[in-house]
Amino acid sequence: MAAQQVGEALQLTIIDVRGVTDRPSTLELDGNPAEVNQFMPLVLINPEIKPFGETVAGPEGCLSFPEIYADIRRAEGVAVKATNDKGEPFEFRGGGLLARAVLHEVDHLNGILFIDRMDKETKEELRPELEELQAKTKAELKK
Repeated sequence: MAAQQVGEALQLTIIDVRGVTDRPSTLELDGNPAEVNQFMPLVLINPEIKPFGETVAGPEGCLSFPEIYADIRRAEGVAVKATNDKGEPFEFRGGGLLARAVLHEVDHLNGILFIDRMDKETKEELRPELEELQAKTKAELKK
């Protein structure tokens, strides 16, 4: 969840990949493997990221687009520098679902939505659902 999704203009996101077993995550601190679950939920304040590795397609959804899912191409890993919830700077490298989640949430912080990352064919296929969601959102805003 990125701060922008709840109406806050902050460079802050909270990520939690605990319990997801079908898409494993990896985490490295100082070049050593670390247990991902020990760092969840992961608070990132003012994150700086550097994607690395191959670009791979993987399934994504978004709380901003309920019930809409698509394969999105993202780097398989990400190096992160951020401040934690205690105000301390830290760095790590993430892979798998954790990398995808970091990239997705930092996109939110930069005004990019996962539908912006969809290929043309997928976006066209989902057009009816996207238009319905847009109409519902506009109607709610008028209330």
